[in-house]
Amino acid sequence: MESLKEFIIEEIESLTFTKVTEKDPLLSSKLLDSITVVDLAVAIEDQTGVEIPFTEISIENFDNIDLIIEFLKNKQ
Repeated sequence: MESLKEFIIEEIESLTFTKVTEKDPLLSSKLLDSITVVDLAVAIEDQTGVEIPFTEISIENFDNIDLIIEFLKNKQ
């Protein structure tokens, strides 16, 4: 999962031009908006093959990188 975590960090930094860590709030801080979070979800789908329904892109699942990783573990 470390390489996935690195991939997600790189994607977020590419989308936002901002350095992030695993615990940084992404949605609640408005670092990611509705468009960039969908871009991130699509990139994760392409990288992992895990389908992410738009209805599951929420603060509970996507507010920080650790939550995203946990969400993906539960989807596999």
